[in-house]
Amino acid sequence: MGDELMDPRKKWSETMARVGELNETHGVKQKGGKKYTQVVHRMEALREHHGLDVGVSTEILVDDGTRVVMKAIIHTNDLPSITLGTGHAEELRGEGMVNKTSAIENCETSAIGRALASIGLGGGEYASANEMDGVERKTEAKKAPKKSAAAGPKPVSAFEGGLEKALRYISDIDKIATKPQLQAWVKSHQAELDRFDVEEPAQSKAVMSALEKRFAALSPPEPSAPENAQTHGTEPDPTPAPSGIKTDDENTPPF
Repeated sequence: MGDELMDPRKKWSETMARVGELNETHGVKQKGGKKYTQVVHRMEALREHHGLDVGVSTEILVDDGTRVVMKAIIHTNDLPSITLGTGHAEELRGEGMVNKTSAIENCETSAIGRALASIGLGGGEYASANEMDGVERKTEAKKAPKKSAAAGPKPVSAFEGGLEKALRYISDIDKIATKPQLQAWVKSHQAELDRFDVEEPAQSKAVMSALEKRFAALSPPEPSAPENAQTHGTEPDPTPAPSGIKTDDENTPPF
């Protein structure tokens, strides 16, 4: 009998059994010794047994620069579509390595994992692996006192464009108070600035110009000889300095 004539209940039973097998062969051990079947493997099992008859849709409910909340829906692809299961997830931007750059992607994966779990494809744990690892991190982050707007830079949007990024860089540069701090900032952002120069060359020039101006503003002025200085019986040497020799300051780039 072909798959198209198979009892739908049997299809789902086989899908659950397949996820159970994947949990044994591909499961990732979590704290406490339990195994977790990653979302990618559970989705493979879903496609293996249901093809395109079942779909997954996701929706961003909150993205305010601090929190990301997403909803995932498992549904049939026929008309009218029937919702089979749902899942929600929350992530905090900047909390943990993944969420510094990929909070939305991380949150979406977690929501899909919970939606799959709601229809019996839990893979050993109802929550996603990232959620399990992030419980303590999220708890501590929520307990921490909120920073005032003046305490740090504005949160970066995942959709920040070249102009917005350049303005953020320039704003950070203008707030730096000493030359060593500015040099440290450049060193910590060097790879990011290089990438920005390739992706947004026009905006990068504005950032480099702001850097040069800030270095100049933070560099002490060269001491000048007082007018009518006394020579104490000797005349100043009229021989000009040899050309082509640069001072230590000239040989040292500002950054």
